[in-house]
Amino acid sequence: MNSPTPQNLLNLSDQELDLPAGTIAMAIRQSEASLGSLPMILWQYGLINLKQLDLILARMEYCDF
Repeated sequence: MNSPTPQNLLNLSDQELDLPAGTIAMAIRQSEASLGSLPMILWQYGLINLKQLDLILARMEYCDF
């Protein structure tokens, strides 16, 4: 399973997750600094809930995300 690109996650956040772009930008910076998975960073910081995390992970698994 590959990590989603920031652009793919921005598209998903705009379409289905309803996350502000600034939230994604902060999570991207944090994931780069800690070498963590972007979806996990969003979840760990409480920026997405478990259902949203599942959606992202399902997209990563079943789509060319």
